[in-house]
Amino acid sequence: PLSRKEIQDGHAAVANTDSTTGQIQLRNPSADDQEPPKEFTFDHVFAPDCTQRDIYTTCAAPVVESVLQGYNGTIFAYGQTGSGKTYTMEGCPDPPELRGIIPNSFQHIFDAVTLAEGSEQFLVR
Repeated sequence: PLSRKEIQDGHAAVANTDSTTGQIQLRNPSADDQEPPKEFTFDHVFAPDCTQRDIYTTCAAPVVESVLQGYNGTIFAYGQTGSGKTYTMEGCPDPPELRGIIPNSFQHIFDAVTLAEGSEQFLVR
């Protein structure tokens, strides 16, 4: 989504997302209507109104599940300054639905440890 400053400066959104097809369309705002948008396809695309939980469930939860089964896992955020990496990874402490990947991962791991039965042992570092 556009930032407050972008809205104040009169900028318009140039990207359209389609979560079902994993596509993003970018249009050139200074071009005429004859220029077709550029299309890119990804494994996952998240619309501006998606939730932190949507991102966690799709991207991070499978990695955490693998870690709980004994595999190594890494989650990292990459992108330009101001693109939302810190918000996506950390989020806000309250309300819970605004928590990012890191606190959701911790919750997921400790919930699994709490529910583990019998002789299973876990080492969380």
